[in-house]
Amino acid sequence: MATVVMEGLSKTYRGGVDAVSGVDLEIRDGELIVIVGPSGCGKSTLLRMVAGLESITAGSLLIDGQKVNRLEPAERDIAMVFQNYALYPHMTVFDNLAYGLKNRGESRSEIRRKVRAAAESLELSELLKRKPSELSGGQRQRVAMGRAIVRQPKLFLFDEPLSNLDAKLRVSMRLEIKRLQRELGTTSLYVTHDQVEAMTLADRLVAMNGGRVEQVGTPMELYREPATLFVAGFIGSPAMNILPGTVRDRAVWFGDVGFSQLDRPDGETVSIGIRPEHFILRPIGASPLGGTVELVEHLGSDVFVHVDVLREREMHRLVVRLRDGNIPEEGTGIGVDLEPGKLRLFDADGAAIAPPGRR
Repeated sequence: MATVVMEGLSKTYRGGVDAVSGVDLEIRDGELIVIVGPSGCGKSTLLRMVAGLESITAGSLLIDGQKVNRLEPAERDIAMVFQNYALYPHMTVFDNLAYGLKNRGESRSEIRRKVRAAAESLELSELLKRKPSELSGGQRQRVAMGRAIVRQPKLFLFDEPLSNLDAKLRVSMRLEIKRLQRELGTTSLYVTHDQVEAMTLADRLVAMNGGRVEQVGTPMELYREPATLFVAGFIGSPAMNILPGTVRDRAVWFGDVGFSQLDRPDGETVSIGIRPEHFILRPIGASPLGGTVELVEHLGSDVFVHVDVLREREMHRLVVRLRDGNIPEEGTGIGVDLEPGKLRLFDADGAAIAPPGRR
C-alpha cells in the first residue's frame, strides 16, 4: 500500500499544449480515487504520468514520500490495468498471470501459489489453460486484473478498464473491482469518463476539466454541493437543470419568477442549478413557474418528465424526476415548484455561490 502526493503536476506537449495544469492531489493509503471528466480533459494523461509512461513537465510526484519524477515505470512498484486488456495472445491465462512474477525471478512454487490465489479470487481457476482468444470480454478483463493483483504492488492504476464491456458486464465488474480493492486494501487510482462508474466506485472523486482539477470530494459532496458549473452539469444523470438568472432587489429571478434571496449587485447574471428530483409538479396555475409537458420517459422505478418553459421569448427545457404520484400526459400544461433549500447558484465565471435561503 502507498500514499501518493501530486504537487503542481503539469504536462505540456510540443506547441505549448497544456494537457495537465498544476494538479495538487493527495491520495491516502488504501484509498480508491476516481478521476472523472470528459474526453480530452487530461485524466488519462495524469494517470500515465503517475505510471511513468508520460514525462512530467513541472511539479512533483511522490509515492510513499519518495520523489519518482525520473524513475522508470518498473521502479515505481505499480500495476496498471488497461482499457484493451493488453494480454499476450500466445500465452495461456496461467502464463499471462505469471509473466510479471517470472520477470522478477520468483520461484516456481511462489508463482504457482500467487497465480492460483488470484485465479480463485477472480473465478478464473477453470480457465488457466485457455488463451485470451478463447475468453469472453469479461473474462479477459478479470485476467488483466489478476495480472495486476499477483504482483502485489503498492499502487493499482486503472485506465477506463470497463469501457469495452457491455452494460451488464460493466455492472458486475464494478462490483468485482470494488470488492477486490476493499479486500486487498491497495491504494488505487481509477480513470473513467462514466460518471456512474465514478459515483459507485470512488472513496473520493476528482472532477477534471481542461487539464485542471475542478473539485475533489466524496461522490455525494460533488453531487450535492458542486463547486463549479461544470461539476454541476457533469455529475448526475440526468444532469442538473441550469437556468439563466438575474439579481434584482436582492433576489434571483428567472424571468418574472423569483427564486431566492441573494445579497449581490442588481443586474448581475447568475446560473440557477436544480436537480431533477428537487422539482415538484403542481396543477397548472398553482405555481408561478409553468410550462408544457413535451416528453415523458418511463425508466422502471423512475419517470422523467420533460417540461418546456417559455420565459422572455426563450424556451427552456426542465427535466423532472418522479418516483411516485400522478404522471402527467404529454402536451398538457403543468406547474413546476422547487423543494426549499435545494437551489444552487453559480456566478458568471461558473463558481458556486454560497447556498441561499429560499425566497
